[in-house]
Amino acid sequence: MTALRSALFNAAFFAITAVVATLALPTLLMPPRAMRWVTRVWARLVLGALRAICGVRVEVRGRQHIPDGAAVVASKHQSAFDTVIWLSLLPDTAYVMKRELLALPLFGWEARHAGMIPVDRAGGGTALRAMLRAARAALEEGRQIVIFPEGTRTLPGERVPYQPGVVAIAGASDAPVIPVATDSGRLWRRRAFLVRPGVIRISILPPLPRGLPRARLIEALETVIEAETARLYAEAATGNVDKSVS
Repeated sequence: MTALRSALFNAAFFAITAVVATLALPTLLMPPRAMRWVTRVWARLVLGALRAICGVRVEVRGRQHIPDGAAVVASKHQSAFDTVIWLSLLPDTAYVMKRELLALPLFGWEARHAGMIPVDRAGGGTALRAMLRAARAALEEGRQIVIFPEGTRTLPGERVPYQPGVVAIAGASDAPVIPVATDSGRLWRRRAFLVRPGVIRISILPPLPRGLPRARLIEALETVIEAETARLYAEAATGNVDKSVS
C-alpha cells in the first residue's frame, strides 16, 4: 500500500508542479510578489496531496521564534519535504538554492523571478559575493532567507560538516539566525521513492545570540540543530512527547 500511495503522490506532485508552473507564466510579467504568491499556492497543494495520499501530517513547534520581518532560517535538510514546507510556513520566503536549478525551463525562470538566491558552489569568491548581495537585498525587503547549512540532504543519523554560507549571510546582516531541526527523513528519505505515513515534526528553536564570531556561530548551529534532531527521532521511536516544547 505504501508503494502505491507513493506512486500516486509522485504522479500528483509532478502534475501539480507542471500545471502551476504553466499557469504561473504570466506572473513573469508582474512584480515578484505575484510569483511568490503562486509558489505558496503550489506548496500548499503539494502538502495537501502529501497528507491526503500518503497520510503525512506536519507538526510545527516554536512558531513564535519566527519574526514577521527579516530572518535567516538555518534548517536541517533530510528530505525533499524541507524544500516545500517553508514556502507555506513563512510570509515571504527566499531559498538559497543551487545555481543549476535556476537554469531549468519554467521552474528556474520562475524561481529567479520570485527572488530565490542562487549559489554557485564552484564559483569561489565571486560567487560568494553575488550570493551575499542577493541575500542582503532579500533581507532589506524584510524577507526570510531559508538556507540548509549542511549543503545537501542527509540520511537520518548522518552528520556532515556545516557549510560556511550561513555564517557569511549572518555576518553580512543584523537579521536573527534561527536554527531548525526536523525528522522529515524518517518518513521521506533523500532520493527515496517511498513516502511513509506518519507525522513529520519541525522544531523551530530560539534565535542564536547576535554577534557570535563565525566559528562560534557555525558550532552553535550544529550543536543545537543536531541535538534537537536526535531528540525528535528519540521521541518518535518511543512515542514520548516532550510537552515542554512549544
